[in-house]
Amino acid sequence: MLRLLITRLLSTAVVVLGVVCLVFLLIHLVPGDPVDVMLGENAQMADRQALREALGLNQPIGNQLLTYIGNLFKGDLGQSLHSRTPVSSMLLERIPATVELALVSLLVACLIAFPLGIIAALNRGKAWDKTAMGVSLLGVSVPNFLLGPVLILLFSISLGWLPVSGKDGLASMVLPAITLGTALAAVLSRMVRSTLLEVLHEDYIRTARAKGLSHIRVVIFHALPNAMLPIITLLGLQLGVLLGGAVITETVFSWPGIGKLTIDAIMKRDYPVVQACVLLISITYVVVNVFTDIVYGWIDPRVRLGDRS
Repeated sequence: MLRLLITRLLSTAVVVLGVVCLVFLLIHLVPGDPVDVMLGENAQMADRQALREALGLNQPIGNQLLTYIGNLFKGDLGQSLHSRTPVSSMLLERIPATVELALVSLLVACLIAFPLGIIAALNRGKAWDKTAMGVSLLGVSVPNFLLGPVLILLFSISLGWLPVSGKDGLASMVLPAITLGTALAAVLSRMVRSTLLEVLHEDYIRTARAKGLSHIRVVIFHALPNAMLPIITLLGLQLGVLLGGAVITETVFSWPGIGKLTIDAIMKRDYPVVQACVLLISITYVVVNVFTDIVYGWIDPRVRLGDRS
């Protein structure tokens, strides 16, 4: 187990390092100059050159990359090119909003997906099944950049029930959470249905029914726990997406999270901020995947026994 953990951590470090290098090179190849954005196109050449030297942008890309990686090992994410604020403090300001939105969106997705998936599995081929999967297909087909504005037009502008954008209390979280949660619920409900259909025909399910247990009790306490491993995998991956920053949704609703910070930094060519956001997203995926492995062992003892062997 220890050897497996060390191997996993080493491979993860290589992946994160590769992501850092790739993003660093790509962001520097994107057309546009942060100096032009900061000073304007009409600035004097001497001023532009002085600012470029002050920011270290006059050095070769290879030297800039090595300097950046060296600073990362020291825990220094650098400073924003525009606000001259430490990038770490900017991330700490935005992380709580993204985590809050991600967890609420995940809760919305589970509240929608599990009932839909269970109903569809128990009524395979019937009207309930077709209706539930139709709702799921609709959720997959409608992108966030379309669903978000539609919800704003309906519930904020037409009805005036909820705020249009920003983060101001629980009411402002409703529309972003629904936008993110419905997209995840659409995929999750189909996974719940397919895994339940596989489990419901197992021998231990027939044994539980033969003992006189109610249909609901058999599904909730016997079938669903044994169908959770694929569902947990999907939840882990999607939670990584949500925690990494739902860029489109946060932009549509002006939600002050990591996704919105990433878009703003890209528009301003703020290299250190973009690189730090992508690094945070990568580490989030890694942490979520490790946590998913731990939950595997807690849900299914066979996973723990397999690790010991």
